[in-house]
Amino acid sequence: MIKRLLPAPLLSLALMALWLLLNDAFDAAHLLMALLLGLVVPWLTQSLRPTPVRMRRPWVAVKLVLRVGRDVLVWNWRVLRGTLARGAAKPQGGFITVPLQLRDPNGLAVLAAIMCVIPGTIWSELALDRSALLVHLFELDDAAAEVELIKRRYEQPLMEIFE
Repeated sequence: MIKRLLPAPLLSLALMALWLLLNDAFDAAHLLMALLLGLVVPWLTQSLRPTPVRMRRPWVAVKLVLRVGRDVLVWNWRVLRGTLARGAAKPQGGFITVPLQLRDPNGLAVLAAIMCVIPGTIWSELALDRSALLVHLFELDDAAAEVELIKRRYEQPLMEIFE
């Protein structure tokens, strides 16, 4: 009974807290709306979640979040430098194909989010059999090194977390 009413309890709590924080109000109407959102939204979106999430190594997830945060800062600087560059110093972008071993749909969704959050990288296409990923990079010097970097920094930890 509880699982039917609260299919994703953490999501319900997060939605309720987010509603209250964004509205900066804790009166009865806002509490009721937060409760309604916390109950209805996870129930309506239950079919959109592909598989249950089973995080096997939460500490690896924490390290991955910190790594992505650092990479966002570094790549912001690199993109800024590249956009201000003149002549031969301008970065040359390009596409790379990253062979994937990661198969978990939740892990692939997180990898997509990481590739879209880091400035200068764009998740362009996933092969139908999920065996390869096409990524565009703002600054591409060595394609093999970039493929190895994505596999080592993002795919390998995601495999530890989700598979």
